[in-house]
Amino acid sequence: MKRPVEIAVLSDIHLGTYGCHATEVCLYLNSIAPEILILNGDIIDIWQFRKRFFPKEHLKVIKKIITLASKGTHVYYITGNHDEMLRKFSDATMGNIHLIDKLVLNLDGKKAWFFHGDVFDVSIQHTKWIAKLGGWGYDFLILFNRLLNKWLVSTGREKYSLSKKIKNSVKGAVKFINDFETTATDLAIENKFDYVICGHIHQPAKRLVHNQKGSTLYLNSGDWIENLSYLEYHNRKWSLNYYREIQPKKSHNSSKILLEPRMFKPDILN
Repeated sequence: MKRPVEIAVLSDIHLGTYGCHATEVCLYLNSIAPEILILNGDIIDIWQFRKRFFPKEHLKVIKKIITLASKGTHVYYITGNHDEMLRKFSDATMGNIHLIDKLVLNLDGKKAWFFHGDVFDVSIQHTKWIAKLGGWGYDFLILFNRLLNKWLVSTGREKYSLSKKIKNSVKGAVKFINDFETTATDLAIENKFDYVICGHIHQPAKRLVHNQKGSTLYLNSGDWIENLSYLEYHNRKWSLNYYREIQPKKSHNSSKILLEPRMFKPDILN
């Protein structure tokens, strides 16, 4: 039995790249029955799209999303920088699939602001060719890291993340992430949003942020390249989860998955 979820949020899947964990994405989507699925940008990597590499596992992700929509799930595809070509079709609706640039929902009386986050990235706005070059480099770094980890595991050693090591050790990368999160939360607080939900920086997060004007819950769904992370909203609570931690909840007296149904009808405010 599939696990009921009111809202599931995924971002930065990067279909069409070597680093994408498409099989794991499908396994996760097959495990849930979401009322709303929010794809928060960079789902299809049009920047790095190549005819010779788009395996069937990547196509299965698209097929699964369409299947969910056909069965009643409302799918909101929020455009990101790697799929920015889709922005010319923003506000288009095909059945239960909605293509948009941002989304504001009223969740049980609280305002939630969803957007990818590339609008805050100066490198993309002014030197896009450098950002695209960096995207190619990142993809090949991830591919090399996978080969390295296979060797490490075969020799009885723990896996190692080269990209995380670089991000955590380079001051510029750390500052960019901090600036991104500060900008997003400052704007959310100024505009009276209770939740701000982003992607883009591949850094999963769930943190209550305060400033002199108020507070907001900052959420980042991470990515499906390194972290395999996602957000869920159910029974008035947000949770940040990782694919490797998927464990169905069972009762003590039954093998059936526990269901927690309730009426859930969020209002679209934008």
